[in-house]
Amino acid sequence: MQRALGRTLALAVAFLAFSACNDDTGVSTVTPPPVPTVISATGDITAKVVEYRTLLGDPSNGGTAGEQPVGRREISWDGAGANPFNNRNDFPAAFFNTNVKSGAVFTTPGTGFRNDSLRFSEVNATYAAEFSEFSPTKVFSPIGSNVMDVDFQIAGQPTPALVTGFGAVFSDVDAAAATTIELFDVNGKSLARIAAPVRSDAAGLSFVGAKFAEAIVARVRITLGTGVLGAATNDISAGGPVDLVVADNFIYGEPRHVQ
Repeated sequence: MQRALGRTLALAVAFLAFSACNDDTGVSTVTPPPVPTVISATGDITAKVVEYRTLLGDPSNGGTAGEQPVGRREISWDGAGANPFNNRNDFPAAFFNTNVKSGAVFTTPGTGFRNDSLRFSEVNATYAAEFSEFSPTKVFSPIGSNVMDVDFQIAGQPTPALVTGFGAVFSDVDAAAATTIELFDVNGKSLARIAAPVRSDAAGLSFVGAKFAEAIVARVRITLGTGVLGAATNDISAGGPVDLVVADNFIYGEPRHVQ
């Protein structure tokens, strides 16, 4: 009898302890991380890029200053305002929130950025046969690194902002899982890391984009293949040791104030 009573009391104490840890004053339950909608494509990527634009929302707000109530932003590198910096290694990191007010600022551990209208053939002549464009005629890359970050700001203002999602077009993805976008929240926590698919045809284009239900993305890290562009560095498809990849269009949600 005493043994049975002891077991009953032990169970009662355990139940009360469990309840205390799960009420309004106890330890809260773990919230599962948000899961993005992902769209990707290779080969003829046009339809999937259009699908991703629609997912982010219309209209395309271009370089309109200030936070817009709906819509998205897109960088194609082809605007006339960028022409003075074409085919040089000093493309301004804040160009797309100062010259063109689109709410995106770039950083890289490398030495700079290059907006190129000649498929980087002035860097290495073999690149003309490696890379192609989604929106003619310019493509983009960090210099001295294959990694770059995109931080979001209110369009035309130095005010940190959040977006619902980000997508990018890549040229000449040869290595699986090497070209990626990684999305981070305002505290620097990784929300998702997603790989672009390997190219499926001679055109060499790939696309990947991720979109969350809410504006929670403060920064995106882009990793382009496994190597760095250079005069002495060839792509693996040209007998080189690394997968060289460059970027074309960036597409992202309207940058919104951090709540």
